Amino acid sequence: MILETFPVGPLQCNCTLLGDETTGEAMIVDPGDNIPQIVARLEKHGLRLKQIVVTHAHIDHVGGALKLKRQTGAPILLNQQDLPLLEMMDVQAGWIGIETPEVAPPDASAEDQLIVGLENYPAQVLHTPGHTPGSICLHFAPQKLLLAGDTLFAGSIGRTDLPGGDTNKILRSIHDRLLPLADETRVIPGHGSATTIGEERQSNPFLQS
Repeated sequence: MILETFPVGPLQCNCTLLGDETTGEAMIVDPGDNIPQIVARLEKHGLRLKQIVVTHAHIDHVGGALKLKRQTGAPILLNQQDLPLLEMMDVQAGWIGIETPEVAPPDASAEDQLIVGLENYPAQVLHTPGHTPGSICLHFAPQKLLLAGDTLFAGSIGRTDLPGGDTNKILRSIHDRLLPLADETRVIPGHGSATTIGEERQSNPFLQS
């Protein structure tokens, strides 16, 4: 398995490339910006993009998805509950002072329990509302890997002060959907360094009750 996570865009969103050397297929999660860099990584490994998954519709995670789709033909998956955020991309661009990227509705909704990813490396969608109404995480159970979007960070949780945010919901999502995962599950958040479920269960100050 090829697994690369690298920061893109002015807010340094973690974009993840997951590839299968045997089939030559790949998926990209959260292509917020720097599409030439993402395409170059795919070409370096000789991979064909099968799927684009966006964990939530904030500009730093979804801003480059349509451009990547146009270059590769890969479909975009995004939970439909974040469509209102997608429709206010101009407002989001104003928050951080950048040009408004072109976006479009996803090809399919990343619904809870949906299986996404690659044939040999499937992931289950976990709907984890709170940061946004449609926030999702991707759980690769055999690899004990969680792509957590902006739901859970090393030592923190996603902010809830933007439109659609809800502190009670994000805490419930983490406690009900993420903390039941195995302690050794590696967590790649939407920003910053990786962690594990066990580390966050023990030391994340937002999860102590």
